[in-house]
Amino acid sequence: MIMKPKGKKFRIRRGAGHAQATPSQPADDNLLGEMDDGFGDTAFPGSAAHAQANDQGATDAPQNAEPGAIPMEQQLAAIRQEGLTGRQLRMARRTAQKHGLRPASDFDAVRLLRAQGIDPFARTNMLELIVNDDQGAKAAANAAQPNLPATVRQPAPPGPATAPYDESTRASEIMRVQRDIAARRRKRLVLLGVRLMFFVMLPTMLVGYYFFNVATPLYATHSEFVIQKSEGGGSAGGLGGLLGGTSFATVQESITVQSYLESREAMLRLDSELGFRAHFSDERIDPLTRLAPDATDEDMYDTYLKHLNIGYDPTEGLLRMEVIAADPESSQAYAAALIDYAEERVDQMTQRVREAQMADANTSFNDAEARMVQAQQRVLQLQEQRGVLSAEAEVSTVFQQISTFELQLQEERLRLLELLSNARPNQTRVEVAERNIARLEALLAELRGGLTDTDDGEVSLARISSELIVAEADLQTRQLMLAQSLQQMETARLEANRQSLYLSIGVYPVAPDEPAYPRAFENTLLAFLVFSGIYLLVSMTASILREQISA
Repeated sequence: MIMKPKGKKFRIRRGAGHAQATPSQPADDNLLGEMDDGFGDTAFPGSAAHAQANDQGATDAPQNAEPGAIPMEQQLAAIRQEGLTGRQLRMARRTAQKHGLRPASDFDAVRLLRAQGIDPFARTNMLELIVNDDQGAKAAANAAQPNLPATVRQPAPPGPATAPYDESTRASEIMRVQRDIAARRRKRLVLLGVRLMFFVMLPTMLVGYYFFNVATPLYATHSEFVIQKSEGGGSAGGLGGLLGGTSFATVQESITVQSYLESREAMLRLDSELGFRAHFSDERIDPLTRLAPDATDEDMYDTYLKHLNIGYDPTEGLLRMEVIAADPESSQAYAAALIDYAEERVDQMTQRVREAQMADANTSFNDAEARMVQAQQRVLQLQEQRGVLSAEAEVSTVFQQISTFELQLQEERLRLLELLSNARPNQTRVEVAERNIARLEALLAELRGGLTDTDDGEVSLARISSELIVAEADLQTRQLMLAQSLQQMETARLEANRQSLYLSIGVYPVAPDEPAYPRAFENTLLAFLVFSGIYLLVSMTASILREQISA
């Protein structure tokens, strides 16, 4: 069994400059007693005894203290009760050393600084200490570089302490600093007000004066129209049929009309018909809006675009137009003329397509009709030349004759056989029968030869029939082609009607009775915001550049 060693516990208590051992048992049991540190009665620098000796010396030093002054011990006790942190005490000691004071402790440093009217915790003192620390750190770093011989300068002894400020001097200095700060602040505010007045308020007032007193009142005429496509006579297939009843079917045409109204062509036509240049060159118009009499077409075009506002709404398919002029009658006349120009341009956009479609259909129909006439003339010519009205009728007649003569030939042959069957036939009747049979056979041979054989340059009936059949077939074909061409021409006419575009006016231009421009308040406010933004941007840029240059 291992027994734990028993030892006595001691507690170290701080006394008045020396430590006492207080064991957990009575003081009689202290076997060690007091130990000698080898320095005798000399207080080691930095120890509590040394600090107490310095406090005692400082207490005993002022033999000639003023009567009624607060004792130093009470001042130190009051400073200790303030609850200052260790960092603040270290800063107070460093500030006292900077001012040439030799405090006995950190609390004594606070007391000495306050006695001279110096706030040890002021921000300026803290910054000066930081700067001095940085310089000292740099010097120490330079001195600590190895293998670099350098001359180490000993710090100069602190100079004599400056005379402390009394309360009146301190108050006067504070008031002087405050007056200086207030004066500089007032100067900056005055300069700011002057700059704002010169760069913001003065231009804004000039702009407001122009819009309220100088600008010529202008009248605006509003109108709305839509471009529609004819859907009569059938509906187109495919995607065009799906978009035919919507506003997307005429998007391209609407944008084209908008571009035309904003073009130089429309401006020149409006000037030639209604005198656009002369209207805006009138002396009654203010100088900024007026157009010079000898202005170029480009200047007039700029004025034209400023006084014409036209936009296309793709969701509704509407073209909204606003025409601005110096009097309501001119504004209405310009708007009506531009709508007429737009309608003419819409008609011209599909006119070539419609004319091309109808031209092709008419050409095909005329060609089919001419060929049919030629076929008819050929049939007629064959009938006149051959003397046959109808090949089928002629052939039918010949075959009927051949059939009739064959029947007669058979009857004569039967009669001849009957005569020859007698023992003593009548010779005269036999001869008559034989001559009839010979005559019928010759007639039948002639009829059959007339169908196929040709004699003395005569054309056979078969050839005549064939020519007539071919001519009649060609005539029927030409008639069918003529009917198809007629149907195609009708279809092309319907398609041309579907390609037709119409300009439908939703809002007619009506002359206004009150001017719409200039909008004085809105324009003045906008000018103020613009000038303010420019000033703010320039001032921020100048501040940034000044800071970069000074850095």
